[in-house]
Amino acid sequence: MQFWATVLLDGLTYASYLFIVSLGLTIIFGVMKILNVAHGSFYAWGAYTSAFAIGFISDNDLSEALFLPAILISAILVGVVLGYIIERFILRKMYNQDIHLIVLATFGVFLIFEDLIIITFGVDPYLPYQPAMMLGWIDIVGLNRGVYQLSLILLATIVAFGCWYGLTKTKWGKLLQSVIYDREISEAMGIDVTKVYVVTFIGGAILGALGGAYVAPTTSVSPGFAIDLVVLSFAVVVIGGMGSIPGALIGSLIVGILRAFAVHQAPILELFVVFAVMAIVLIIRPEGLFAPPKPRKI
Repeated sequence: MQFWATVLLDGLTYASYLFIVSLGLTIIFGVMKILNVAHGSFYAWGAYTSAFAIGFISDNDLSEALFLPAILISAILVGVVLGYIIERFILRKMYNQDIHLIVLATFGVFLIFEDLIIITFGVDPYLPYQPAMMLGWIDIVGLNRGVYQLSLILLATIVAFGCWYGLTKTKWGKLLQSVIYDREISEAMGIDVTKVYVVTFIGGAILGALGGAYVAPTTSVSPGFAIDLVVLSFAVVVIGGMGSIPGALIGSLIVGILRAFAVHQAPILELFVVFAVMAIVLIIRPEGLFAPPKPRKI
């Protein structure tokens, strides 16, 4: 009983921030049809900025109530600044280019921002443990689990509900669905597609940064730490279906729980099981489990 409870709790925790990061990636692809390799930069910069802010609050003996606002502001700041820079000065000039060129361009941006992290924050790891220590621990079926780590599940639930509500119940969501379905028709109907793209990309960037900013107090933030998560995020969106929000949710749960099971049973197979599942899904359903339908043009 304790073993399965451990796997479930660890899997849900890992799946939670994996879902937040993957959600930003899949929303950008769903609207803009761009495979943004630089998404990992948002995660890394969000984590570093959050860690720096938490360290500043602790070093100056400021109120612990500032930790959560600092984390959220870090994510928003990174998403808005980096998202706008990348969309405005790089992607906007490449929308009509081959998708492979966009992948190479965003990969180059990712490498640049990785070097800028070292220049800005140095090579020493950051350990912003204070928010996690502040909330303490809780006993669940005989297992000690950090309240902060478990709060990731609540955050992912809030983000999922917010995205569902925004896409299905708001005017902006209707505009997004129109652009997703057919960009040319949307432009002909007077929708400012450029504005939609900017807001979408910044929103996806904020989600990527939020995943890094919120998970920073649970890990060692050091150069290159975001690479593994970005690879797994791509696995999530491939399993769930590129551009599918339900797919990102289900894919995150599959990857998170499988990874937790492998870590506790056969650590050497931690990554193997994830990519084995991805390969099986691609063989059976090449477009993913919940790939959105494509419009048929006559």
